[in-house]
Amino acid sequence: MIFKNLIKDADIENLLEINVEDISILGVTDNSRDIQKGYLFVAVSGYNVDGHNYIQDAVLLGASAVIGERDIGDLAVPYLQVKNSRKALGLIAKNFYGDPSNQKIMIGITGTNGKTTTSYMLHQIIKENGMSCSVIGTIQHIINGKTIDSHNTTPGTIELNSLLASSEDKVVIMEVSSHALVQYRLEGIEFDYGIFTNLYHDHLDFHGSMEEYFQAKALLFEKLKPNGMAILNGDNFWGEKLHEYLKQRQVNSYVIGESDYCDLLIHDYDTATKPFVLLNEKEKDELVRINLPMPGLHNLYNAVVAYAVARKLSIGKEDILSALKKILGVPGRFEVYKDEDGPTIVIDYAHTADAIFHCLQTAKECGAERIFHIFGFRGGRDKGKRVEMVKVSSELSDISILTMDDLNTEAYLNMKAILFELNHQYSTENGLVIPDRTLAIQTALRMAKKGDWIIVTGKGQESYKQDFALPVTSDKETILYLQDKKHGTSQ
Repeated sequence: MIFKNLIKDADIENLLEINVEDISILGVTDNSRDIQKGYLFVAVSGYNVDGHNYIQDAVLLGASAVIGERDIGDLAVPYLQVKNSRKALGLIAKNFYGDPSNQKIMIGITGTNGKTTTSYMLHQIIKENGMSCSVIGTIQHIINGKTIDSHNTTPGTIELNSLLASSEDKVVIMEVSSHALVQYRLEGIEFDYGIFTNLYHDHLDFHGSMEEYFQAKALLFEKLKPNGMAILNGDNFWGEKLHEYLKQRQVNSYVIGESDYCDLLIHDYDTATKPFVLLNEKEKDELVRINLPMPGLHNLYNAVVAYAVARKLSIGKEDILSALKKILGVPGRFEVYKDEDGPTIVIDYAHTADAIFHCLQTAKECGAERIFHIFGFRGGRDKGKRVEMVKVSSELSDISILTMDDLNTEAYLNMKAILFELNHQYSTENGLVIPDRTLAIQTALRMAKKGDWIIVTGKGQESYKQDFALPVTSDKETILYLQDKKHGTSQ
C-alpha cells in the first residue's frame, strides 16, 4: 500500500516536511522483531517496553518508514511524528487491512462479568440460524469455523485487524476489555451493536476508581456505526448510569431489566434446576419464555441479552428459543463435573465478589447440602476487592478454602508475606488456608460427600502459571486426575 494512503487518518505533526509520495508499505508492526523489508514500524511507548528504543533496530531490519511520538533527529528512513502512537497504529492498521469492521456486522460486548458466556450464547443462536459468525474473545477465537488460541480478551491492534480481515463470516462477536479501550486497541473499529452486561469492582489497580473503570467501558459506545445501537443490562447501577449517559449523547439504546423504563422487561424467573425467564417484548406487546439448561440468575441475564441482540438481527423468536435450549455450557463458566458416589464439582472463572456470589448462590438454589469454595488471589493485582471476595465466600459456603491463584512475579519475590497475608488478614471461622491449589482441591474432595458441592473459582479454563504438588496444569485436569485416582483408573 502507498504510504500516503496508509496514514491519511493519522494526525501527523511533520507531514509537510517529509516526502511520502513514492513509499510502498508491505506490512505494519509495532514489534521490531517482526520487521521485514518494506514494513512500517510504529514505535509505541508500552508499559514495560518503549518501542522508541528499537527504532534503529527496525531500520536495520529493513523498515521503510517509522512513526513515533518523540523528536528523534535524523533517521535513514522517513520518520513521521504523532502525538499518540497507539491511536495512530489503530488507524493505520484499519487502512492497511481495508477497514474490515465496516465489511461485517460487528457486535462488541463489554462488562465485568458475562462477556464470554453471552458471546457463546449469541454465537450458537446465530450459527444455528444459518448466518456465519466469528468470535474474538477470552477463551479462543473462532474464525471461518476454525479455532485459534487467544492470549488476551481483546487482541492487539494489528492482530485484531488481521483477524477481521481474514474472516469470511458475516457477523463478528468481540469481547471488549476496558484495557483494550483505553489502550486504543480498537481505534478505527466500529460496531453495529455495543453490549453492556454489568460493572463490578475489578481492575482498579489499573483504572484507579470505579468511575474511571466506567468511563473506560463507556468508550465502546463511542465506536458505534452511525445507525449502531447500545444494548444494556439496566438492572445494575452502572447500567442505569450508562443509559442516562448515552441518552444525553443521543445514542440509540435498548435496555433489558425489571424496571418499567426497560424496553425488554423481565417479568419472572426461576434460576435453579429448570431455569427460565419470562419476558415482555414491549415492541410487540407479547410474553416470551426462555428455558435455559444452564442454572443461575447471571446466566439468565446473559441469555436475555443474547436474545435481544438476536432479535435485532431479525432472527425469529422461536428460532432463538430453540437454540438457547441446546446450550449446555461454556468452558470454564460454571462447568459441572458430577460423581455418582461423591460431590458435584464446579469450575468457574469467577474472580470478583459478585461473580463468586452468583456461583455459590446457584449451588444453593440447586440443592447443595454443603458448599466447599476454593479460591485465591492473583499476585500483584487489585487488592481492594479481596476482603469482599472473602466475605462473600465465608457467608455463602460451609467451608471456604483460600489458596493460590496466579502468583505473578511480585508474589514470587514476596512468598512469605503472601502466605502471612492469607493466614492472618483473610482467615475466617469457616476458612482453611491451603496454598497449593491442587492440594486445596484434593482436600475438599476428601472432605465432601454425595450431595455436597465443591466450587473452584478464579481460573476457569486457564492453565496454571506455576507448578503445584500434583502433576496437572489446570483445575479441570486436577479434578479429572483426582477422580481417576479415586476410581482406580489413573495410569
